[in-house]
Amino acid sequence: MKTLQEIIDANPEAETFRFGDSKKLCDSILALIRSGQKTATCEALLVYGKGGDEMPEVGRRDVALEWDGRPAVMLETVEVTTRRFGDMDEDFVAAQGEFRDLEHWRKSYEAYFRRNGGFDPEMELMCERFRVVEDFGGRDV
Repeated sequence: MKTLQEIIDANPEAETFRFGDSKKLCDSILALIRSGQKTATCEALLVYGKGGDEMPEVGRRDVALEWDGRPAVMLETVEVTTRRFGDMDEDFVAAQGEFRDLEHWRKSYEAYFRRNGGFDPEMELMCERFRVVEDFGGRDV
């Protein structure tokens, strides 16, 4: 198994990040990615930029971590768009793989944003589609 340092040395442009805000959520999301059900994600746009995280870029490969910091999967960004929370659509929700429908997505993400810095129905979101390049749990994709 590759160490995180070996992966970063081979991919110096890569960002590292964790999905979710708890071990349970992180594990659930990684399982959906590994199964192929999840090919998209979103986050509040305000977490990116000056003093925050690097905005995803098409073609860049980043490393999603297990909750304990071990490398989980390398993802390549294939699309980045922005939209308001209220403008989310069923197609993008389906690509996220976690939600029954748009209403379930709205309730889940409103709760997530309230736990992590605040919610506004007019807030801007970064919406990313990705593909799995490598699963560091032992499988190449």
